[in-house]
Amino acid sequence: MENMQLLMDIMWTMIAAFLVFFMQAGFAMVEAGFTRAKNAGNILMKNLMDFVLGSIFFFMIGFALMFGKDAGGILGTSGFFNTQSLTGVTNLPLGVFMIFHTVFCATAATIVSGAMAERTKFKAYLIYSACISIFIYPITGHWIWGNGWLSSLGFHDFAGSTAVHSVGGWCALIGAKILGPRIGKYAKDGKVNAIPGHNLPLGALGVFILWFCWFGFNCGSTTSATTSLGDIAMTTNLAAVAATLATLLLTWKRYGKPDISMTFNGTLAGLVAITAGCDTVSYWGALIIGLIAGVAVVFAIEFVDKKLKIDDPVGATGVHWACGILGTLLTGLFSINEDIGLGLFYGGGFEFLGKQILGVVSVGAYTAVLAIIIFKAIDKTVGLRVTPQEEEDGLDIHEHGTGAYADFQTKL
Repeated sequence: MENMQLLMDIMWTMIAAFLVFFMQAGFAMVEAGFTRAKNAGNILMKNLMDFVLGSIFFFMIGFALMFGKDAGGILGTSGFFNTQSLTGVTNLPLGVFMIFHTVFCATAATIVSGAMAERTKFKAYLIYSACISIFIYPITGHWIWGNGWLSSLGFHDFAGSTAVHSVGGWCALIGAKILGPRIGKYAKDGKVNAIPGHNLPLGALGVFILWFCWFGFNCGSTTSATTSLGDIAMTTNLAAVAATLATLLLTWKRYGKPDISMTFNGTLAGLVAITAGCDTVSYWGALIIGLIAGVAVVFAIEFVDKKLKIDDPVGATGVHWACGILGTLLTGLFSINEDIGLGLFYGGGFEFLGKQILGVVSVGAYTAVLAIIIFKAIDKTVGLRVTPQEEEDGLDIHEHGTGAYADFQTKL
């Protein structure tokens, strides 16, 4: 019976890992669709290389930092370039556990691609992608999931609202700020000029792919075939649909018509927000978290765009940075599981919420500092940004020597 359970655990975790891997396709479609045609090929290449470099460096270094022998709750210190020497990390075969966390690492890395789209040097992006897989994600991942200090404290982030999404979101926010806006995004008087994406159907396909794969992302974080899978799937879906509806209604009221791209971002916002507490909130709690996220993402994207004057072509910061933080904090309000920690609204007081706040602040601070160092270093060495002429012509031609759409005029 034990062998049968182990085989089922292996099977489910592998299926979930494959679903999370396919999220790379979803991100590629969203980012390509929400940006201009002359940069579509570059977007596809960046999403491809996020997974390639993330897989290589997480295998060699990142996994050891995340799950190696603990040093003061800060980082792992064993298993470098020899991950198979790590024992006792998991009840699963090590390869199963490694591939599952490899695809999570790649997801954190690829969030940045959309926020820095249409004006970043390809080689500079490759360096960043390697750096997040070595210096950022594995360290904060150790704190949360590798028996680090946040885990010991009782911080709860079941599938990665903070560990994956806000980490990627912080890198996206800071990278886009240091990089600067696209040409023509802001007028001299500060007016914000919309730069529409070229293919909403492609973006929509990406969102549906991500939504489908998110069941692997959240349900798969059990890394076991348990009876809780249905509940996690339900909370995941309820948050997504509630957020979508909230964003649709808010943009309809605010802009006069229901905004298509913002509504699709609302779906992703709900998915990001529920990821931290999908295992510990009720169905109704998930609906409320989704509604809050669906409203918050609109104001977050507007705040980043209009107040911070940070140009994020696809709204990645509003979705992943803002809603990753928000979802982690809302877990501290709506958790109904005594073993994990009761939320403030369920008689748990401020203790569990305080742990969630501490986790968000500490992970955010570390990620922000490292992101600033990494992007500044890249900018001062190889340079972050392409030339104005290359940006005007499109990155596909100058960075890759070909366009994404043969025989079509793609300069917009």
